[in-house]
Amino acid sequence: MPPPPDPVAVFLNVPYDKEFSSLYVAYIVGLYQLNLVPHLASEVPGGKRRLNRVFELIQSCRYSIHDLSRVEISPAPAAAPRFNMPLELGMTITWEILNPDHHTWFVWESEPFRLQRSASDLDGTDPYIHEGTPEGVLRELRNAFSRDNAPSVPEMLTVYRFVDKHFDSILLRNGTSNPYDRSVFNELCRFSSSLARIANQTRPGG
Repeated sequence: MPPPPDPVAVFLNVPYDKEFSSLYVAYIVGLYQLNLVPHLASEVPGGKRRLNRVFELIQSCRYSIHDLSRVEISPAPAAAPRFNMPLELGMTITWEILNPDHHTWFVWESEPFRLQRSASDLDGTDPYIHEGTPEGVLRELRNAFSRDNAPSVPEMLTVYRFVDKHFDSILLRNGTSNPYDRSVFNELCRFSSSLARIANQTRPGG
């Protein structure tokens, strides 16, 4: 039996593509603003089969967010549907059923009612609809994770825009164009965490 999960850890199951990067940054910023800590499969070092590493990371987190908004087929010539997000959601659901006190999962989408067509077995699950925008991601994070003295959506959006403004510099410093590279993710986390601490200290009641 694995140890109890980290109570503030959130596993992010998101598509790793450049078009999604603005929402990816919003998830990281928003979670830190709510005093939570995001985790991504790419941060785990190698040495084991990837699926095993992902499952261990899910087990170590109290929560997980599964963004199923990119259900379209990828562009030709290598056109293929994306199964990683549903696969990891299936693993998480199994873990939660077997260990109901250890994990809570959430589904995010960009369009209302599409989940009924793309994954009808999830009928009865209310997805959080972010409408494909960073503001939508921040709004729904605030809805999903009720926190005392939580920042407002405009406050969170201000921090997001500040981080996004520096995103290209973060990529450049880490010598990559891949937003999901482990070094980029780690720097985004450090940057977002420090901004969250500053915001908490200056917010009334913080």
